[in-house]
Amino acid sequence: MRFLHVFRKSLLEQRRDILMLSLTLVFAPLFVYLYWMFFPGGSTTFDVLVQNKDIPVQRSDGAIHSGGEDVVEALHTITYANGKSILNVLFVSDREEGDERLRDHEAEVLLIIPEDFSSTLIARLQGSVVDSASITIVGDLTNPYYALAAVMVGSAVDEYGQLILGQQRPIEYTEIPLGASAARSEFDLYVPGLMIFAVIMLIFLASMAVAREVEAGTLRRLQLTPMRSFDFLAGVSAALIVVAIAQVLLTFLAAQSLGFQSQGPLWVAILVGILTSFSIIGAGMVVASLSKSVSQAFVIANFPLALFMFFTNAVFPIQKIPLFTLGGRTIGLWDFLPPTHAVVALNKVLNLGAGLADVVYELSALVILSVLYFAMGVWLFNRVHMKRA
Repeated sequence: MRFLHVFRKSLLEQRRDILMLSLTLVFAPLFVYLYWMFFPGGSTTFDVLVQNKDIPVQRSDGAIHSGGEDVVEALHTITYANGKSILNVLFVSDREEGDERLRDHEAEVLLIIPEDFSSTLIARLQGSVVDSASITIVGDLTNPYYALAAVMVGSAVDEYGQLILGQQRPIEYTEIPLGASAARSEFDLYVPGLMIFAVIMLIFLASMAVAREVEAGTLRRLQLTPMRSFDFLAGVSAALIVVAIAQVLLTFLAAQSLGFQSQGPLWVAILVGILTSFSIIGAGMVVASLSKSVSQAFVIANFPLALFMFFTNAVFPIQKIPLFTLGGRTIGLWDFLPPTHAVVALNKVLNLGAGLADVVYELSALVILSVLYFAMGVWLFNRVHMKRA
């Protein structure tokens, strides 16, 4: 009977803390839905940029041969068993546009088909002694999806060449790494994500620092003064930003001690870290507003932490889920999580040698999202704690 009394008492206590109970119950099911969105249909589609410069030629029988268009059609034939395309073909007008979209991780591979592609194939088909037809594949070797996409592209082109000429590997490839990506080691690829992960961990300090003041009753005493909630949170945030800068520097120095070398200016990477910290602190304020104690803040902070870790490329690469296009850029579902832009920006700076001008879009997105997250944290904190104190 004593067991039943304890059991009933424990159930009642769980019901009293309905927020913690609800978060615990919905967390895993929520991730099930998120992963279903991440892996729609159970398959991954790779974006391939194509710059088709090929000039069609007339064959001896009078028919027009367009090898470039045939290659594009061959790319569409690479499908999963369920018929879904593996490669999503997107066209670009020039190499500069393609490189920019590769740096922004809007695609995995850029395929360049030269002007003489069709004429070379037809000449070889007619028995003329000419060099092999060639294509160029450009990619960011730090992008984990590049190798898979490049293999798929190469397979499609090879099958087309064998169909036309009846030879094994009749088409030559030239691979051009994007920026300094060819010189990077596997360890180097993870450093940008690790630096952002260090900033993400700030959510514990942000939420617990504010919750500590709430639990200790400090806010009740502070409310007797002219201090506003913004003043209080700005002071706490300033201290946390100092911690964020230290986190970024220490993480970078640790990586450097193991042989990592930044290809771009370190101060830009620090700027990215500072802007990211504003949004993380804002998320921490939201957590603190929902918490009555330090221990509760610690538990609740794990939920946004998991979103920031697993859905922003900080821990492992994820595919973009497009929502809409704005100003020529595709906005994805995870783009509303600030670390998503931070990881892209740091990869550009640290691994591709980009400068400030090359990460303006990512910095702008970080500024907008950080302001929104921080404003939401201040508003909710003022509504929940400062009005109640």
